Amino acid sequence: MRKTPVQPRERVSLATVAASAGVSIATVSRIVNGDTGRASRETVARVRQAVEALGYRPNQLGRALKHGRSRVVAMLAPNLDNPMMATIAASTEAALRDAGYVMILCDTHDRADLQDEYLEAMRSQVVEGTVMVASVASPGLARFVEEGGPVVFVVRRNPCGTGGPFLGIDNIGAGGHVAEFFLRRGITEAGVLYPTQGSSVTRERCEGFCARLAGLASVVRGEAPGLSHPEVGYQAARAMAAGSPWPRGIMCVSDQIAYGAYRFTREAGIRVPDECLIVGVDGNDLNQWLAPWLTSLKVPYREFGGHVVKMLSQIWSGERPDDRILPYSLADEPAALPPAAGCRDGMPA
Repeated sequence: MRKTPVQPRERVSLATVAASAGVSIATVSRIVNGDTGRASRETVARVRQAVEALGYRPNQLGRALKHGRSRVVAMLAPNLDNPMMATIAASTEAALRDAGYVMILCDTHDRADLQDEYLEAMRSQVVEGTVMVASVASPGLARFVEEGGPVVFVVRRNPCGTGGPFLGIDNIGAGGHVAEFFLRRGITEAGVLYPTQGSSVTRERCEGFCARLAGLASVVRGEAPGLSHPEVGYQAARAMAAGSPWPRGIMCVSDQIAYGAYRFTREAGIRVPDECLIVGVDGNDLNQWLAPWLTSLKVPYREFGGHVVKMLSQIWSGERPDDRILPYSLADEPAALPPAAGCRDGMPA
């Protein structure tokens, strides 16, 4: 039996409700917006009955323009196929929902032009706040920050300079923490794998690792271009093997780079972790199921959402929130505390 297509229901207007209730449009507008003081109880009941019967729904964009509140927050993040980006997005969406907000999620694919397109598009959505996850420098972002819009930078600091509170970890300290892990195990021949066109995050992790091992261990670097971290890990490991003896321990600046490096070690016949200890950064929850060979420095991405909401709430209240540097930890170790006051990224301010 062929079904008759369902026609979309036309939006019920204030005028339709007013005609049904026998009152003016202005009276309906006041009542649906919560102002019932100037109408009798009978009139309020009649209007509400008409609203329910007709299925009237207020125009949220119009209400946002009128009252300056949309209860919508935008998140711009790159490469949502990265599990860590997805975890941050899920954590933030849940925290915003608990606080009574709706989140719009946009994947910028690490492109400055697309990031600016989304920033401009969010203006028309009258968003109350913007969460920039691992953002890149762009003209639109620079203008946005200069205009003073409510914004929180997550994972990477504002790439356009100053302005906007930051939520993340001490990446230089994280790299140094992995180096300490190697030194405690007597590893003095180490390697580090990272992307050639990396972000400030990957550069700082590499910098902290090498700085801590300076004069204490030999460090071989392996790098490769590309946006796919598993591919970077594979190609960087192959390049490192071609030029130097294989190290006893390798730090990968992300877990996904470690996955690529592990594939190379399997093909090269290098036993992990017996012959080479591989340490990643992120602490993907799937590691215990898919990568038991990997030691990973765990970043508390699932806690990011609550901090984002608190920081936005401070901004909405007229306060200027401080940066929030969260702790990290390796397996069977206590969480490393954030740097002391007066320090930035583990270095003196």
